[in-house]
Amino acid sequence: MSFGLQPCLVVVGNSTQESWPLDVNAGTTGGRVWARTGCNFDGYGRGSCQTGDCGGLLQCQAYGAPPNTLAEFALNQYLNLDFFDISLVDGFNVPMDFSPTSNGCTKGITCTADINGQCPAELKTLADAYSYPKDDATSTFTCNGGTNYNVVFCP
Repeated sequence: MSFGLQPCLVVVGNSTQESWPLDVNAGTTGGRVWARTGCNFDGYGRGSCQTGDCGGLLQCQAYGAPPNTLAEFALNQYLNLDFFDISLVDGFNVPMDFSPTSNGCTKGITCTADINGQCPAELKTLADAYSYPKDDATSTFTCNGGTNYNVVFCP
C-alpha cells in the first residue's frame, strides 16, 4: 500500500482533499497530530515514510520522526482552558491549519511556509508557529475547555 499523505494514527487514502475524523477520548489531556508523507506499507502494516515515520509502523505507537509539522494540544488545563499550537521545533514537512470550530473561539493558526528551509538562521521564526523551545508567549493559543478543533494539512 502506498500513501501520499497520512495523518498519524488514522489509516487513510492518498488524497490531500480527504478528511478524517480523529476523536479524542474523554479525559485525554493532550496530544500531537502530524502528517506522514511518502509512505509505503505491506499488508502487515510494516513499511516506512519519508517524513513523520513512526518506527516503520502503519499504526503509530510513538511520536513521528522529524521533520514533521505538529499540531499540539493540551485540553482542560489551567482555568479549564485548552492550549494549542503548531510546532516547527521538529521541522516542517507540510503546510497546516489548526483552528477551533466551536464555543465562540475564533483564533486559528496557519503555517503555510517552510521557514526552516527558506530563511537565514537568525530569522527562522513564524509569528503564529511555535518555532523554538519555550516559544509560549507568542505562539500558544487558548480556547475554553470543550472546544472542537479542525486540523487541515496542505490548506
